[in-house]
Amino acid sequence: MTTPVCPFVKAARPDDTGLGKKASVGGSEAARKDSGDTATVSPKCPFGYDSNNFKLGPLSCMICQALLFDSTKCIPCSHLFCKVCISRFKDCPLCGADIEKLEADTNLQSMVDRFIEGHARIKRSHVGIDSEGEQVSNENDNKKVIYEDVSLDRGAFLVQQAMRAFRAQNIGSAKSRLTMCAEDIRDQLEKMGNTSELCSQLGAVLGMLGDCCRATGDAARAINYFEESVEFLTKLPADDLEITHTLSVSLNKIGDLKYYDGDLQAARSYYFRSLGVRRDVIKNHPGIASQVLDVAVSLAKVADVDRTLGKEDVAVDGFQEAIKLLESLTLKAEEAGLEPRRLSVLAFLKTQLEEKQSEAPASSVSP
Repeated sequence: MTTPVCPFVKAARPDDTGLGKKASVGGSEAARKDSGDTATVSPKCPFGYDSNNFKLGPLSCMICQALLFDSTKCIPCSHLFCKVCISRFKDCPLCGADIEKLEADTNLQSMVDRFIEGHARIKRSHVGIDSEGEQVSNENDNKKVIYEDVSLDRGAFLVQQAMRAFRAQNIGSAKSRLTMCAEDIRDQLEKMGNTSELCSQLGAVLGMLGDCCRATGDAARAINYFEESVEFLTKLPADDLEITHTLSVSLNKIGDLKYYDGDLQAARSYYFRSLGVRRDVIKNHPGIASQVLDVAVSLAKVADVDRTLGKEDVAVDGFQEAIKLLESLTLKAEEAGLEPRRLSVLAFLKTQLEEKQSEAPASSVSP
C-alpha cells in the first residue's frame, strides 16, 4: 500500500509563498495594518499538535499514532486506542494486560471531535513591536483579541493525521480526516475561486480518498474520487512536475480499477491518457530520469492491455519502445536511487517479449 504525500507541505512552511501566506491576508496581515505597530502571535496548538512536526499528544492512539478515532477503552486496564487498532490485539500493547472486553468511550471521542473542529480557529492576543523590532507581549493590556483563521494549517494537520492512520491501516480514521480536509478546501474554493494551489491540494486529497476506498475494496467510490481528482488537476498548468505526476498516477489508478473489473477498453483509455501526460513532461523537461521511468511504466501498461485485447504487434512495439527508453537512460549520481526501479521495470519488459518469443514456434504449427 503506497503512502501518499502531504499536499500541504509547501503551505505549512511559513517562509514559502503558498496558501499559508494567502490565507493570512485576511488575518494577521490585515490586523497588522489596522493596528499600526502591532502583530499577531503565530497560531500554535495548545496541545502541542503541530502540522510540521511529529507529535503524540494526549488525544492520540499509541498504535496508529494519529488522533483517536472510534475511541475504545480496554477492560480492565482502561487504556485507550482507536477501535480498529486495538481490535487486532488480545493483550494491551501498553501494559500487557489481558483484554477481557472493549468499551466505546463516546465522551473522549466527542472531545477529540471538538478539538479537531476547534483547530480551525485559534485565539491569540496582540503583541507589540519594540524599538528594536522585537515582539513584546501585550496580554495584560486591554488590546483586543484576534481569532486568526488557520484553516489551511488545519488542512496540513488533518492530512498528517490521515497519513499516519493510513500507514497503520486504520482506513476509517484516514478517510474521516481526509473528508474533513476536502470540505475545508471546497469552502476555500468558494471564497477564493479555482486557484492553482487549492486545485492542486484538493486533487491530491481526493486521490488519497480514492486510495482509502481502494484499500477497502470499494472500487466504484475509488473511481469517483480519482476522476474528481483528475478533474481538478487538469485545470492546473502542465509545467508543474508534481502536479503532472499526481495527475498521471490518478489516471493510472482508474485504469487499474477498470482493468480488474474487466473493462479493458476503458482501462486502455485511461492508461493512454496517463501516457500522454507523461510524454508531454519529458518533451518539455528532457533528461529527468524519474519522468522517463514513468513513461516506460505507462508504455508497459498500455502494451499489456493491447496484448490482452489481441493486438500483439502493437503491444510488442510498446514493450520495445519502453525497453529502448530504459536502456538508453543514463542516471546521474544524485539519481542512483532510481537504478533498482529501472532494472525492475526493464526486467519485466524483457520478460514480456521473451514469453511471446517462446510461444511463437508452438503457435506457428497449430491449426
